[in-house]
Amino acid sequence: MKMGCGCSIKILAGVTIILLVLLLTGLILGPLGSSLLGIKTPSFLNVTKPHVELPSEGIFHVSGFSITNTLIASWLTIIVLIGLVYVCTRKMKLIPGRLQSLAELIVETLLNFVKGVAGEKHARTIFPVVATIFLYVLTNAYLALLPFFGTIGITGHDGTFIPLFRAANTDINLPLSIAIISFVCVEFWGLRSLGFFRYLNTFFNFGQLRDGFISLFKGKIRPAISGIMFGFINIFVGGLEVLSHFIRIISFTFRLFGNMTAGEILLLVVTFLVPLIASIPFYGLELLVGFLQAMIFAGLTLVFGVIALAPHAEEPAHTS
Repeated sequence: MKMGCGCSIKILAGVTIILLVLLLTGLILGPLGSSLLGIKTPSFLNVTKPHVELPSEGIFHVSGFSITNTLIASWLTIIVLIGLVYVCTRKMKLIPGRLQSLAELIVETLLNFVKGVAGEKHARTIFPVVATIFLYVLTNAYLALLPFFGTIGITGHDGTFIPLFRAANTDINLPLSIAIISFVCVEFWGLRSLGFFRYLNTFFNFGQLRDGFISLFKGKIRPAISGIMFGFINIFVGGLEVLSHFIRIISFTFRLFGNMTAGEILLLVVTFLVPLIASIPFYGLELLVGFLQAMIFAGLTLVFGVIALAPHAEEPAHTS
């Protein structure tokens, strides 16, 4: 036991020393250290200077439609997800194997998360959309950390390098499309659950305005003025509520796009300034950020869906 413990300590110490040597080598001889110390960067540490291009680059065209590197990456995500689902569920058994157990664990965890917020009544309605958004955004983020993203590509007409794969979440069109789907689903759930007029009443409460005009016709001036004034205020507040629903599309889009793009730029800059292993901790950070962004996007869709299905504003009953 003591020999095994001593051997493990030696291995750990050796690995630590190697990592420190690699870190110091990249720090001193890399572009950052070379510029500060006035020495030339060795050829084996030369890293291509990062070129940040916010719009996605076109790889080829089909009938005038540009196939971009982010679109190809999003297709890869779909293929990976479908492939994983097929592999995990192709041989379903009463006593599940490892892959089936993994798939059931993921689905059950997401379903329990949805049930904890939406309750048993609405969970089955909201779950497919929330789970799809979470898995899609998460897989997009994690695939973008693979080595062939940003390194395999073609040469453009002007001689610039165009990567074949680029993180799909860094193309603003993809977060925008998911945000629109989230918005449409939330509004559809509310309309289907409550009906058009009742769902509209969750935004605009015309009760006080109606009572104000009724009081005006009855000659009750003070209640009429109060009812009409507060009725128009309710309509104005309802307009703001409608506007806030559309603003969700913008906030969803730029939250995901901004965080994912910033993470990609951070990795490119760190890898360029300090080559070798300095970027490894930032890859761990991006794993966390990818998970959080997927959870936030799916979680907000879940919360807004619950609010749409169980509105907070109900018109009070009138007593005679």
